[in-house]
Amino acid sequence: MKEVWTSLASIMGVFAFFQSILHAVFPPELRFAAAKLFHRLFRCFSTYCYFDITEMDGVNTNELYHAVQLYLSRSASMAASRLSLSRGLNSSAFTFGLANNDRIVDGFRGASATWEHAVTQRQSQSFSLRPLPEEKRSFTLRIKKKDKPLLLPAYLDHIMETATELRRRNQDRLLYTNSRGGSMESRGFPWESVPFKHPSTFDTLAMDPARKELIMADLNDFAQGKAFYEKTGRAWKRGYLLYGPPGTGKSSMIAAMANYLGYDIYDLELTEVHTNSELRKLLMKTTSKSIIVIEDIDCSVNLTNRSSKKPAPPCEPPSDLRPAGGTEDGGAAARTITLSGLLNFTDGLWSCCGSERIFVFTTNHIEKLDPALVRSGRMDMHVFMSYCSFQALKILMKNYLGWEDGEQNDELTRELAEVVDEAEITPADVSEILIKNRRRERREAAAELLEALKARVERRKRSLSEQVVEAEEQEKRALESPKESTDQLMHSCNAKEDKGAEED
Repeated sequence: MKEVWTSLASIMGVFAFFQSILHAVFPPELRFAAAKLFHRLFRCFSTYCYFDITEMDGVNTNELYHAVQLYLSRSASMAASRLSLSRGLNSSAFTFGLANNDRIVDGFRGASATWEHAVTQRQSQSFSLRPLPEEKRSFTLRIKKKDKPLLLPAYLDHIMETATELRRRNQDRLLYTNSRGGSMESRGFPWESVPFKHPSTFDTLAMDPARKELIMADLNDFAQGKAFYEKTGRAWKRGYLLYGPPGTGKSSMIAAMANYLGYDIYDLELTEVHTNSELRKLLMKTTSKSIIVIEDIDCSVNLTNRSSKKPAPPCEPPSDLRPAGGTEDGGAAARTITLSGLLNFTDGLWSCCGSERIFVFTTNHIEKLDPALVRSGRMDMHVFMSYCSFQALKILMKNYLGWEDGEQNDELTRELAEVVDEAEITPADVSEILIKNRRRERREAAAELLEALKARVERRKRSLSEQVVEAEEQEKRALESPKESTDQLMHSCNAKEDKGAEED
């Protein structure tokens, strides 16, 4: 054993001697050129090619690096032996990543790609207004040369698309508002956002199941219809008009749509938008995969049906195009948003500035809206949010009371089915009754709901009877009024004749 160590020490000594002679005889430039030549010869005979993806591109962040990091997190948790964990801002999931000098093999279109993560210490840098991170991180992609036309750039495009989808799925939904009047921030973004935590889903939405299935199928067709919209030359957008009495679940429907598709919501307050130009800027600053909402559009600004208005004089603009609430001479507070501007916002040239966006308008009075605003192409699907039906009532009883389908075949449920349509009650009112009785036994709470529905039916019947009586009285007064007018006219004429005879 001693002889082995002696021989090894002798070999190392000889190696150090030749290394010192090499450094003394050959200058650094020559050694660098020789190493570079050797590296080129190695690459010529090698069957692989390598690509480095650094975290920083100069002083800017390399978007591809973070996309690769997120993309590899799907399979890193299963294949890698050493992992790093992280959780981003507004994210609801943990992200797995490769540790230093760890590697993983991925496949795409039958070809293999090897990824290696390298982390090294950055050399000490001089003073900088924007210092770089202390560690230098990068991914190295190794693929076979014969697979290069197959993988590039399709593989990188696939990584970017997958990372975008994962990022959207992991992040919480955001609710945006233009509460500051559409004015641009210093960073050029006119929207404020908060995390969107509304729990409404299509499972809990009080609506007939058949209608919900129809809406969900339409949403699926839209979300998966990129190729269809490109083929037909249409902007990738869709419009929904939700109308019906107050309390029928229009806002809950919007939340269910956002949670179902995983889209953000932009709640556009038209009363805070002063001009058509501001409206266009707001649209340009919305992102793809989003729902743009205008609630109670009939109450927001003067955009009602033009056919119900008297024609304006030729020298004046039409009444629906004049500034709402403004003075004749204009002013800083005058609002010049027009119906034409809103129409172009939803279906004009500016509406295609982005993709995969849904426009949702809500109203309690659809008859007040201009036909041009609700036509197909702007509002493609009209959804009537009706009073609570028996199918919707069963969903509410399941949500609040835990009422199962097997319990909905007795006498109590049959009475509920008979009275709920006649009661014309909104899901919001039903929910309030169930919330008040949620701590009671289920059948007692259902019986209380039945009594409330019956009482509502009786009030409606009395109200209808009173309306009928009032209508009959008005009709009777209308018939009697001509006779009274005739008697008064004859009495007046007789009085004038008597007065004339006395003067003669």
